[in-house]
Amino acid sequence: MRVGWPGRRQSSANAGNAYIGPVTLADVLTDIAACRACALELPHEPRPVVMVNTETRLLICGQAPGSRVHQSGLPFTDPSGDRLRSWMGVNADAFYGDPRIGVAAMAFCYPGTDPKGGDYPPPRRCAELWRPRLLAALPKVELTLLVGGYAQKWALKDRAGQSMTETVRAWRDFLPEYLPLPHPSWRNTGWLRRNPWFEAEIVPYLRQRVAALVSS
Repeated sequence: MRVGWPGRRQSSANAGNAYIGPVTLADVLTDIAACRACALELPHEPRPVVMVNTETRLLICGQAPGSRVHQSGLPFTDPSGDRLRSWMGVNADAFYGDPRIGVAAMAFCYPGTDPKGGDYPPPRRCAELWRPRLLAALPKVELTLLVGGYAQKWALKDRAGQSMTETVRAWRDFLPEYLPLPHPSWRNTGWLRRNPWFEAEIVPYLRQRVAALVSS
């Protein structure tokens, strides 16, 4: 499948920046896998984690891989993933095996752990460098799950609320293209208890949309 990126040029080692035609999703993913833009700032070797396909219709956009995902090389291979799949109403086989489900976080590499608790935020550089190209290569996406405040602010811009809670409460305003969600981390268990409307109203809608997108 050809995508809407104007084209790529060969590196200086190959024929002096000669134009070689339109870029495919495979080209973009190859470039992402080779990216070392943050290598000097990370406490480990970069390992970009992204899972998309030319058939992707449901795109999940979270924050950044955690330590377990960094080790596995697959997105959401942790308790957060278990909770997210429960919200979606899919099992792990469908989550990882159905090409209509894709995952591309705001940053593709694990940013490291903050000594004060939790992981560091995703570096904005990653989204600025790769997100426009990647999204241009995914024209079949019908719904994007914006998981957490970073993804919501990036995609919704001034339409996002002052807080994640405010944005998620207004979820109907962003349909059918976007659905904002809290992060499924165990750290948000208290938030879920304080906001029972999320599991009462949004989770049933999410399961319905997911079922429709992967059943046809």
